[in-house]
Amino acid sequence: MISKKEAARLAKRTLSTRRYEHTRNVEKLAVRLAKQNGVDEEKAALAALLHDIAKELPKDRMLQIITENDIIAQGAARRLPPVWHGAAAAVLAKTEYGVDDEEILSAIRCHTTGKPHMSKLDKVLYLADMASYERTYPEASTLREHALQNLDKTMVEALGMSISWLKETGKPVDELSLQAYAQLRAELYGGTASEVQERFPQD
Repeated sequence: MISKKEAARLAKRTLSTRRYEHTRNVEKLAVRLAKQNGVDEEKAALAALLHDIAKELPKDRMLQIITENDIIAQGAARRLPPVWHGAAAAVLAKTEYGVDDEEILSAIRCHTTGKPHMSKLDKVLYLADMASYERTYPEASTLREHALQNLDKTMVEALGMSISWLKETGKPVDELSLQAYAQLRAELYGGTASEVQERFPQD
């Protein structure tokens, strides 16, 4: 399996300067969140370093990768294009870089959308990506602060925020994000997932 040092070198030579900076910022926050929440820091670092490794590939190349590796990509080719890069990165992590740890692959795959019943590592990477240190939107620093205090509550906050942003700008919301929000909110605050999901009905 690719080492953390090798993954960092891969990211540096593969990604643009801006995307590489983001990747290293995600790594820093992911490791911090992992330490705070009893998550393997090495897994968090590796997942962060590889999470956007396919981000700058052409859309047709991403689609080819996830179509040809549908089991690893878990049907991502049938979902919205903005989520393809996470699935493609998971495919490359497994097939090209020898990552066979399903926990790491899962975190990479769902870092944009979330999913129901996320592991702690899934949550760590999702929040580290959404609130990484170069993010300039006003809520980013608040999310970072909240994530260090309570991972689960901040996941509900972050998913709700992301879904609201997409809806407000007229962009489609991936079904997994809605399911993740509904499941986690119901788990933390009561009610059923279907009841909670009514807050964000699909158009």
